[in-house]
Amino acid sequence: MESFAAAAAAAGRGSPLRGVRAETAEMAAQKINEGLEHIAKAEKYLKTGFLKWKPDYDSAATEYGKAAVAFKNAKQFDQAKDACLREAAAHENNRALFHAAKAYEQAGMMLKEMQKLPEAVQLIEKASMMYLENGTPDTAAMALERAGKLIENVNPEKAVQLYQQTANVFENEERLRQAVELLGKASRLLVRGRRFDEAALSIQKEKNIYKEIENYPTCYKKTIAQVLVHLHRNDYVAAERCVRESYSIPGFNGSEDCTALEQLLEGYDQQDQDQVSEVCNSPLFKYMDNDYAKLGLSLVVPGGGIKKKSPATPQAKSEGAEATTGGDEEEDEYSGGLC
Repeated sequence: MESFAAAAAAAGRGSPLRGVRAETAEMAAQKINEGLEHIAKAEKYLKTGFLKWKPDYDSAATEYGKAAVAFKNAKQFDQAKDACLREAAAHENNRALFHAAKAYEQAGMMLKEMQKLPEAVQLIEKASMMYLENGTPDTAAMALERAGKLIENVNPEKAVQLYQQTANVFENEERLRQAVELLGKASRLLVRGRRFDEAALSIQKEKNIYKEIENYPTCYKKTIAQVLVHLHRNDYVAAERCVRESYSIPGFNGSEDCTALEQLLEGYDQQDQDQVSEVCNSPLFKYMDNDYAKLGLSLVVPGGGIKKKSPATPQAKSEGAEATTGGDEEEDEYSGGLC
């Protein structure tokens, strides 16, 4: 008897959930039927006859758009994508490029819901080209940036390309602040992928734009990023040239950034790992963008570096003896003094 009561109670507790599921399934079915009705209407608008010589592309596009919304609400993303593509084709035939681009972009977002990211990006790129053709570059740039964000974790190389394209669009429109922000995203992805040659060029372009808009403190930070990238490329000459050229930037010479970079280059040139590590562990370096902070923390001088000698400890003396070939007693007279 008790087991029967427990089963009844369990059934009672489960019934509301089953009811909600049934209601949801019913609503989805209604939306699918609604979408199919709009598709049928759209196809009717496209038909021609004795008294109707041209298809009504505008009305058909409207019906396809309504169908896409209905399928999306029913979570039938494949059908929604197809409806969006039909809507885009109708707008193209009607020479309404902006609306066609919007429909292609929506089709891309349906593919995103289906986890088909490369295909989604292709459609969004197509939409951005149509926005440009239509004379709406701002909308094109936003679409390209959206595509970059979609694909960044899956295909960083493609994301870099998309961010650079977006930056070019903004730069052509003389919207330099937006352009440099997208270049920064591209630079960080290049560093993350250890594509240092391309990263160095990208950061230089960032630096040039910041200089043009007179944001000099950010130019200093970009110089630090440049130097770290060049040193990871084992190109000390290029790193030194970056610092030397930055002396022309107002306020750089004598700044905290300049002093730190001079110390970093000195330690690197003298193969002093302690000095390099001390600079790279300073707050100035550690609180940069994460990708550049990691470059600093992982920087190793050529040949593995040398350690500063600490006075009095036998271990330090033995290390000093291994590093030298003769004159140990003379070396010990100065250990702990000059350092």
